[in-house]
Amino acid sequence: MVLWGSENAVSDALRHGAAILKYISPNDVGLTGAHQYGFYLPKSVWQMYSPQSPDRGVVHKHPVRVRWQDGRTTDSVVTWYGKGTRSEYRLTRFGRDFPFLGADLVGSLLVIIPRSIDDFLAYVLESEEDIADVQAKLGLEIIDTWAVYRRELPPPVETENECVGREFNEFVAHTTDFPSGLEFASCARNALVKCIADFTQRPSDDRLMRCVEQEYELFKLVERKLYEPEISRAFKSIDEFLETANSILQRRKSRAGLSLEHHVEDVLKDAGVPFERQPRSVDGQPDIIIPGARQYHDPKWPNEKLFAVGVKRTCKDRWRQVLNEATRLKRRHILTIQPGISGRQLSEMRRAQVTVVVPSELHDKYPPDWRARLLTVDRFIETVRRALA
Repeated sequence: MVLWGSENAVSDALRHGAAILKYISPNDVGLTGAHQYGFYLPKSVWQMYSPQSPDRGVVHKHPVRVRWQDGRTTDSVVTWYGKGTRSEYRLTRFGRDFPFLGADLVGSLLVIIPRSIDDFLAYVLESEEDIADVQAKLGLEIIDTWAVYRRELPPPVETENECVGREFNEFVAHTTDFPSGLEFASCARNALVKCIADFTQRPSDDRLMRCVEQEYELFKLVERKLYEPEISRAFKSIDEFLETANSILQRRKSRAGLSLEHHVEDVLKDAGVPFERQPRSVDGQPDIIIPGARQYHDPKWPNEKLFAVGVKRTCKDRWRQVLNEATRLKRRHILTIQPGISGRQLSEMRRAQVTVVVPSELHDKYPPDWRARLLTVDRFIETVRRALA
């Protein structure tokens, strides 16, 4: 029996040298009205799971055997749909009582590990801790929907253009110790502002996602410079190696947690929205209070002109934290870049009067009947402006 959790997924990925990590979407579980459902697979890495290239006019079925985390094995199929308007690969056919394709699993992480072109291991990770853990240990960060781990390739360094690359390389060259999260965020944003002429005029949703993505690329450059010399030397003991590895993992997780907060603050400043970050005088110390703690404590200040915002990179489990923050208010907001949340969890949030704010490019990762109730970052800013006017 394969154990649940991220440890076995990471171990298998490292052993076999490859893995596809993909957030489960509403489309995967059949919430979009498609005539069939199954896990969509990223087309750009088709060689990892299918012998059929993505040719138009072709429908190709490739039998695969998949062993899942609970020990069950399914005789499944990877199908390339290239006819009509369709252009996609999908993993289907799981048999009766298959537990890993329900509506409540939207936003969970599917990890597929190809042992060969027709033999896979697969895990579905539901907890935020497991999802963060597997990304940190494989050196990945899923900004949108999916990412790929391949041992034979060096970690990708993706810069938007040569200008951003030069800015990042100059920053790294002068780095002798790990910068703070704020320094990482500032460098990433400044490089984008300097190198992309219209960056500050782009929608807040686009700027936020671009900053988060580029900051992680910068972080990996610094991490590589500072840690590779230490990793390449011989360790005196297993304990010494584990101590270094744990230090690397904790730094990755800590940076990811603060990154979004820094960039959200920049977006609010650019929009001229007054706010205070984690005011200690406000009960529960919310991530952001708008316009500030002074207004929150003023009994004459109208509640409709107050906003408590939780900034959570993922919020499958952690969204309930905001219910104990800024308790003067009945309605609260959560700003997240979680690529998809199940309809059940969204229903719980709505009953608790929590409004979800998600960058526009991630809205199609949410159940279709909930998308109209989500706010984009720009719509949230406009809501605040109207309330404070």
